[in-house]
Amino acid sequence: MSTPFVSPATLGDLVKREYDRGYTRETVTLKAGAAYPMGAVLGRITASGVYALSPAAPTTGLEGAEIACAVLLDDVPASTTDTQAVVLVRGPAIVAEGALVFDASVADDAAKAIKHQQLAAHGIVVRQVA
Repeated sequence: MSTPFVSPATLGDLVKREYDRGYTRETVTLKAGAAYPMGAVLGRITASGVYALSPAAPTTGLEGAEIACAVLLDDVPASTTDTQAVVLVRGPAIVAEGALVFDASVADDAAKAIKHQQLAAHGIVVRQVA
């Protein structure tokens, strides 16, 4: 029996509407040590300005990142140094709920809803779309 072909996720699977790429996107620095998949929900570490996966609650060393404020637009492999990446940082924009990737601490629907609200404060609206 053959294995069905499953195409990899694309940016179109994640970003459904975007006002103007020159306005909504920025190149930022991602914290070293982790692989970041496209659609990762990120927060900004206050002390350094570096972005990391947005945890559900304040975390030592990641203070400020618990507030979701960006969505990663491409896969970024793990690195031992901080890495540059393009993220969606402001709207108006609509992203697909099913394409978002959360920190492991964002484990239930209530925690995800909080992240959705935090993104909405930046004009990034999360919708259930096909």
